[in-house]
Amino acid sequence: MRSPAELTETFRSRGLRVTPQRQLLFRLLYDNGTHPSAEALFAAATEQMPGISLRTVYQTLSDLSELGEVHPLDLGTGATRFDPNLVDHHHLVCERCGDVRDVSLESAAKLPPREQLGGFRVATTQVVFRGLCEVCAGGDSRPAEESAHL
Repeated sequence: MRSPAELTETFRSRGLRVTPQRQLLFRLLYDNGTHPSAEALFAAATEQMPGISLRTVYQTLSDLSELGEVHPLDLGTGATRFDPNLVDHHHLVCERCGDVRDVSLESAAKLPPREQLGGFRVATTQVVFRGLCEVCAGGDSRPAEESAHL
């Protein structure tokens, strides 16, 4: 995602309103690795600007999505999450607390053999690893499948 100043210019150049509320949302999203939901972003924004509306949060996220500045993610955590990291990556999702983290994976970009694709043209690849984060696993850093067999 571009910087808040760059987003301000982009919004203005496209005729989109730039309000203090939107600028706050730009700042809250910039370099945000938590993949916030609209509700989580609204809660964070409300702490700094009590008058902000949830509608403003949703509209700003919609506009940012249309501009390709955030990626909406449906990761099965109960709400759409928004990812400002535009670098190609995948996700780790904690099945207990819903924490989402970015992970790079070189081999995920390899496609199955052409005959298995049957003419299908792949545009993007998304890999989601589900399990328990270190906190939910009680500090046990072993993979969830190893921990489950003890």
